[in-house]
Amino acid sequence: MTEIPEHLLKRAKAAREKTDAAANAADRGSSRIPQNLLDRSKSARSRAADAKDAEDVPSFPVVAVPQSAEVPVGSGPGGHTQRLLTVVKSGSIQDVKSVPVDKVHVWPHLLSVEFVAALACTAFLFMFSWFVNAPLLQAANFNATPNPSKAPWYFMGLQELLTMFHPMIAGVTIPGMGIIILILAPYLDRNPSNKPEDRKFLTSLWTLHLLFWAVLVIISSFFRGPGYNFVFPWRDGIFFEL
Repeated sequence: MTEIPEHLLKRAKAAREKTDAAANAADRGSSRIPQNLLDRSKSARSRAADAKDAEDVPSFPVVAVPQSAEVPVGSGPGGHTQRLLTVVKSGSIQDVKSVPVDKVHVWPHLLSVEFVAALACTAFLFMFSWFVNAPLLQAANFNATPNPSKAPWYFMGLQELLTMFHPMIAGVTIPGMGIIILILAPYLDRNPSNKPEDRKFLTSLWTLHLLFWAVLVIISSFFRGPGYNFVFPWRDGIFFEL
């Protein structure tokens, strides 16, 4: 039940007493004023005093609670107790913003997709080899070695290196260094961005690797003739077969 603090009641009582005293003094000092006007003025002053007292009363409800209740209370004027309310900022309490997730577990998300892709590629190659014959040459004749004798196109880069360096350097050192650099590349560049313009180090490294190997394969395929000597294909012809 709402209770008005004691100091507000005292203030309203004093204001009414002051107004009544002033009205009585006016009644005694001015006998020429008609009685109905005096009564009207007195009632108007009484209503104004009541309205002022109502404005002085706080607009929020004041609830009295027992001291034994398990809620935080505070003592106001006159010993009255009020419930302490929590101040909550305006707006939604629930966070509705979506947080992007760009990381998934390798197993089973990534490996399952790769496994399905490997099965699809295997099935395609199986069906393709069933209907299309490979361009194989005649049976090998050990009495007649072809000149030039070239490796398959994916090994021609190594064959070209063997013409320039020692077999240990061309077959082990240079390819091993390239593989090690490619393995360490993700640890050297830890930029999480997926945009090519933000991955300049890895893009440059992979471009150099492709250019180096592509140049070796092209030279070995089209610029090597009999005796594996350097020739110009537009002058001496192309000595390349699949």
